[in-house]
Amino acid sequence: MELKNKKVVFLGDSITEGYGASDVEHRYPNVFEKISGCEIFVDGIGGTRIAKQRGVSADESWDLDFISRVPALPADADFVVVFGGTNDFGHGDAPFGTFADRTQETFCGSMHLLCQRLLEKYPYATIVFMTPLHRLYEYRTVNELGNPDLPLIEYVKMIRQICEYYSLPVLDLYKVSGMQPEIEVIRATYYMPDGLHPSDAGMEKIAKLLKGFITSL
Repeated sequence: MELKNKKVVFLGDSITEGYGASDVEHRYPNVFEKISGCEIFVDGIGGTRIAKQRGVSADESWDLDFISRVPALPADADFVVVFGGTNDFGHGDAPFGTFADRTQETFCGSMHLLCQRLLEKYPYATIVFMTPLHRLYEYRTVNELGNPDLPLIEYVKMIRQICEYYSLPVLDLYKVSGMQPEIEVIRATYYMPDGLHPSDAGMEKIAKLLKGFITSL
């Protein structure tokens, strides 16, 4: 697909916001804009999650779940890129749920509703999801709030499954990013200094993978 002069909307968390990059021009949406010639709109809010939370977070902005932000996104997008899920694993308080869920009470239900809301708003746009990246401690079973949790791979697999149900393309960064922070040289020297947020080099890597993925659709 041709990207030049198209409008691409990004919906995400701190990685989309640019945390970890040296400045806003080095976050992956801006790098993507430079290498593709598109116009971007970025709605990235650090700490936010796909699922609606049951309690109030330490930072109220973290409770601006993805579904609640869809109405304010520009209506004229040609492409929509959604990148989330790592905070649902990291410090979410919503239960994981099952594929059958269709309410915001669980992560799975919220994923379904997010896909539905995006398809309703953008029936003619191309909607792309990206899975979470690998991160340190991704196989823990208790999250940062002390709540029981599933390993990150279960969130990744559910994003894949639900997107397949809605026939939405998925760039599986968990599989193909080349960034595994358990490898010290990958984490500390090149791509993910804190074990989660990409550096400038990591952001560039995501942008290039995304450009290649979208143009291949």
